Amino acid sequence: MDIGRAFDVMNAEDCSVPIAVAKAKSAIVRAIALVSSAWQEGGRLIYVGAGTSGRLGVLDASECPPTFRSDPRMVRGVIAGGRKALWRSVEGAEDEKAAGAEAVKALGVGRRDVVMGIASGGTTPYVHAALAAARRLGARTIFFACVPVSQVRVACDVDIRVLTGPEVVTGSTRLKAGTATKLVLNMITTLSMVRLGKTYGNLMVDLNSYACRKLTDRATRVIMEATAVDRARAARLLHDARGRAKTAIVMALRGLNRSKAEALLERCGGSVRGALARSRDLHRTAPAPE
Repeated sequence: MDIGRAFDVMNAEDCSVPIAVAKAKSAIVRAIALVSSAWQEGGRLIYVGAGTSGRLGVLDASECPPTFRSDPRMVRGVIAGGRKALWRSVEGAEDEKAAGAEAVKALGVGRRDVVMGIASGGTTPYVHAALAAARRLGARTIFFACVPVSQVRVACDVDIRVLTGPEVVTGSTRLKAGTATKLVLNMITTLSMVRLGKTYGNLMVDLNSYACRKLTDRATRVIMEATAVDRARAARLLHDARGRAKTAIVMALRGLNRSKAEALLERCGGSVRGALARSRDLHRTAPAPE
């Protein structure tokens, strides 16, 4: 094939991935409900994988704190072979069952946690041992693979199978299977964070605005969009709210100072929508001045 034809073949295969993900909707929705419930109880989501699967878990975990101002302990990524496996493949690490079980134990996994094993081919011993250890410790478990249940059966609370089919380069699961993994992990953490009130509409209102200039600018624009104030006013609100876009939005829309806006958000579990509704209700029910 010439390069153009090769592109068409590979692109056509990649276009089939979202369709395969959609067919796994029911299991993915159950996983989101499980994770968001665990977070509400103070638990964690812990990804466990090897190779590409492990790297994607670590990637998703690392992206949550700047996006949602979440505690870094809330989503953890564990990869067979440890940190060095993030930069260079550690062959054989995926076969070390004892290391998988020990990794889960070392994190102090308990009943409030969810451990998600990622194994696109379905058979990774490190992942299976980690899930078995997590179940013995009382944690809830999720399994993700791109092969049918009939090929690999796993004891878990939620079993996600995204059947992406043969790869354009046979056996290279960093391709369609890797893309499917990234899409599913995006959905699980993003929609679970939404359920915790980390967004307002589709706006990132709980981002870490002091992390860098880009996020400071993004937080300012989020405040502008949510409150219809100009840029200068939004920047002042963000400053007065000590970098918290959520607080700034409630301050602007309800005419509150920072401490009162923070207290209101606290009472509403961090939900901007809930805080705005509660403030409106309190105003309606307040006794008329004598």
